[in-house]
Amino acid sequence: MTVQTRGDMSRREKLVGRLKGRPKDFTWEELVRLLRDVGYSEAQAGKTGGSRRRFIHDTAPVIALHKPHPGNIVKMYVIDEVLRVLSEEKLI
Repeated sequence: MTVQTRGDMSRREKLVGRLKGRPKDFTWEELVRLLRDVGYSEAQAGKTGGSRRRFIHDTAPVIALHKPHPGNIVKMYVIDEVLRVLSEEKLI
């Protein structure tokens, strides 16, 4: 387990606040960073993984998402689903 510094917590709190605001410009990179910050890791996909990504947590449910393409802006239904899971699991 890594020790989080004050800067890490501030960055995480900003991302959580941004996600809760349901912005129309939340990026895939921001989402991945936030999921990692709350204990998720991306499952390694096989050669045919495509745009489907799975995020695994030790105690919380798996989160399966489509990586946006051709852009990198996350769809609102994805934000809503991630918010639901993270809130229910009390990770945010």
